[in-house]
Amino acid sequence: MVAHFIELPLGKNLPPYTTTTNIKALLLVLTVMIFLLLIPLYLVRNSSPPWLSAKGNAMSIKYGKKCNIFRGKWLQHHNIAPYYTNATCREIFDQQNCMKFGRPDTEFLKWRWKPDECELPLFDAVQFLELVKGKSMAFVGDSLGRNQMQSLLCLLASVGYPIDVSYTKDPRFKRWLYVGYNFTLANFWSPHLVNAIDTDPNGPTYNRLMNLYLDESNHDWAAQIEAFNYVIFSAGRWFFGPQMFYENGQLVGCHACLNNNIKNLTMLYGYRKAFRTAFRTLIGLKKFRGMTILRTLSPAHFENGEWDRGGSCARTRPVGNSEMKLDGADLELYMTQG
Repeated sequence: MVAHFIELPLGKNLPPYTTTTNIKALLLVLTVMIFLLLIPLYLVRNSSPPWLSAKGNAMSIKYGKKCNIFRGKWLQHHNIAPYYTNATCREIFDQQNCMKFGRPDTEFLKWRWKPDECELPLFDAVQFLELVKGKSMAFVGDSLGRNQMQSLLCLLASVGYPIDVSYTKDPRFKRWLYVGYNFTLANFWSPHLVNAIDTDPNGPTYNRLMNLYLDESNHDWAAQIEAFNYVIFSAGRWFFGPQMFYENGQLVGCHACLNNNIKNLTMLYGYRKAFRTAFRTLIGLKKFRGMTILRTLSPAHFENGEWDRGGSCARTRPVGNSEMKLDGADLELYMTQG
């Protein structure tokens, strides 16, 4: 799982007004992304209070030290408590709430990500909010982005909950404001990133035929994204379904549409075009000076088969480096994102 930083018109990943404070904020945001990218809704922390400053923490990333925080392994720590639980965070929905519905063990909470060349600092909610004061962060994409937003809300719950400043009552488009820090957190539901229209709104969710306008970004996020400082994109699983592909308003082909009169194109054709359109949209916004992070495709949760072909997700320990590899369609999607 890799965060790719998209190079914008400025020609650099960091804007020209970068200061020491901005660099620290950037490093902290990247650290938070590690938590959100690699760890499920339940995260872990040391038994020290959440407001403990990382400055006095021996497990901190030294500025200037070379360290690939995406390469490492999971280590088990029995003396750690969770950053949050279903009892302390109201953002954990029932379908995510293992503990509420009787999961007996808690060992899955007691793992910590250890990069090969350094140590990650403990997450400090107050420090995070101080460093992103006056800034904004948006998650754009599918349920992966929504879950990451929920995780961040839970991580910051030790400081307090933000107020809901959403422009709509639609739960797929949420916007929160931490008033004391003027920090805005938003989620834009757009699983295809581009303009997508369901051919049958009353049809089944799975295998639903979609019209994808591959050269048109979804207006729901594109019209509001210019002001955000951090934009995190994620999309993947929704592209497996049947789709009709449109460009310049014309039907150019389809994927799994079962129509012999329409040119058959691969899923990767639409996938590649959708990401290019999304990034091209950002580059074309004159006032956008934010950082763009691509949350690449996550591996399937099922082992020993597909979800509907005997696969299971009974694993109780993190996957080791040699236990599972990205291959098949997942590898193709991952490489397409790159």
